[in-house]
Amino acid sequence: MVTGRRLQRGGDGIMRKAEVKDREGGILQVSMPMDPPLRWVNSYIVAEPEGGITVIDPGPHTPEAELAWQGVLDELDLSWDHVQQIIVTHHHPDHYGLSGWMQARSGSKVWMTERAHAEVRMSWGAEATLNESLPLLFLRHGMPEDLVQGVREHLESFLTQVTPQAEVSYIDAAAAFVMGGREWTPVVTGGHAPGHVSLYEAGSGLLFCGDAVLPQISPNVGLQPGSDPQPLQTFLEGLRVLRSLPVRRAFPGHREPFTAWAERADSLLRHHEERLDTAAQLLAGGPQSGFAVCEALFRSRVTSAHQLRFAMSEALAHLAELVRRGRAAEPDGPLLFAAAER
Repeated sequence: MVTGRRLQRGGDGIMRKAEVKDREGGILQVSMPMDPPLRWVNSYIVAEPEGGITVIDPGPHTPEAELAWQGVLDELDLSWDHVQQIIVTHHHPDHYGLSGWMQARSGSKVWMTERAHAEVRMSWGAEATLNESLPLLFLRHGMPEDLVQGVREHLESFLTQVTPQAEVSYIDAAAAFVMGGREWTPVVTGGHAPGHVSLYEAGSGLLFCGDAVLPQISPNVGLQPGSDPQPLQTFLEGLRVLRSLPVRRAFPGHREPFTAWAERADSLLRHHEERLDTAAQLLAGGPQSGFAVCEALFRSRVTSAHQLRFAMSEALAHLAELVRRGRAAEPDGPLLFAAAER
């Protein structure tokens, strides 16, 4: 196997090769280029018994990613015919986006959960609503019109990264999923993305966890209209389920594979409880709009429309959880959150 190849750019600035790292159990970690701030997403190649491969989370559909994948196959002495199946952990463009393009070249099935595919249709299908409904939600919660317009344009920019759409087959969460000649247990969670699937093999303790749990950075947990009305509650419940698994090594969607599984899950649980306390303290000083809470929580880290969208959705998710717990109230009329009366 090829190991440790560096990301390389041509004279036109386009990425030509992706870094590939050889991991245990016939697993290759492939760093696919994506837009800042993350810069790359982890795709994975799992060797199949008869010489084919499974691809997990192929990345966004961009010219750089197309060239990078062709370079990976060339250096591994593989063709598109070797791609037997494609697994998408969740619907976000940096994970799902290239699946339709890759399917057109390989003829392979694309697997994801039915719930995740529903999010695809809501976001980019013929009857998609998110590009209008999310900016309107932000506007109602106090975001200024000029910033809302920037978010709207940012959302529209993703369409090319998910075109062509894949023809999807659904993962059955109640049945083992066969990959690499082994049976993996699907673990479906939400919060970061409804219908997110992780794949766990009990015998080895290996887990492909997508963005359900990330080392070093916290997965975004955002409120979106027409989707999960309580994403933070869903995320915390799913995180507790995942934490209960005896994971020896986790393969995440971003950053490097890691082993301190329970410790990382515990850290994320504490992080969100602390953020809930911070948001509740902000409301103690008087009613606040969702945008005002967003600014107070994330001001120093928001430098783009992309980050603003994540920050606003996450602030609203935490406020919704405070309301659910009876620690905040959302009155009729102007959408101002207030501390709950005791």
